[in-house]
Amino acid sequence: MSFLSRFGFGRSEETEELERRVSRLQAALRQCSASVGRWTSFRREVTGGIAILMLALGFTLGVYREPIQQAVIGLARTLGFARGAANSDAINAAYQAGRYATVLRLARPLADEGDARAQSMLGLLYYHGQGVPRDPSEALRWFRAAADQDDPTALYYLGLMFAEGQGVPQDKAEAAEWFRRAADLGDARAQYNLGLFYAQGAAGVPDNVSAHVWFNLAAAHFPASATDDRDAAVNYRDLVERKMTRDQIAEAQKLAREWKPKSN
Repeated sequence: MSFLSRFGFGRSEETEELERRVSRLQAALRQCSASVGRWTSFRREVTGGIAILMLALGFTLGVYREPIQQAVIGLARTLGFARGAANSDAINAAYQAGRYATVLRLARPLADEGDARAQSMLGLLYYHGQGVPRDPSEALRWFRAAADQDDPTALYYLGLMFAEGQGVPQDKAEAAEWFRRAADLGDARAQYNLGLFYAQGAAGVPDNVSAHVWFNLAAAHFPASATDDRDAAVNYRDLVERKMTRDQIAEAQKLAREWKPKSN
């Protein structure tokens, strides 16, 4: 039974032409899936592009939308596009458990394919020397690759590396820029460090209003388990507040309330 017949539509020349188009699209998808092993290097550029094109065409076919969409999803899984999130979760679990050899084994192929979370995780391994020799230059390389995709962890660690002069010349202004990008995405550690930078004038003139804002946001965004970090953010916010006028405090509180994270 044809797809259209299932929905109660009679056959016509247009119906038959649609069915022929669907058959050609599905055949193309099957051919792409069968070709993965031979065309691995073109997986993202060529086969992925074909899959997206097929999906777009499927949406023009009305009742054929679902079968075409499912076929494309199947192709994506075959090609490995649907495995990223699951593998990233596995990598994170392995890292938390201290199984760094497993992290390296799982993260390397994904990082080579451009997965930002995997790139950031490799950066962490080389930054801390976990499962590999400590190598700031290699950490910097992977953090930069992930930062190009706005990965918050990578952005934060780039700020840290420039702040401390690890693998790069120390540059507080550069560090502040990386912290700001991570802080804008909601990273509590970057928000806290940015608060310190503004309070101390590390990257320029001290700015108590901005320091208050970022300490306030950091205190709100640290997880419940990070009690010490939250307490530190609150304590520094209160210290800064003692140097501020009532109008400045009101302005800082308003800015913190109106703050919204940028999407990455």
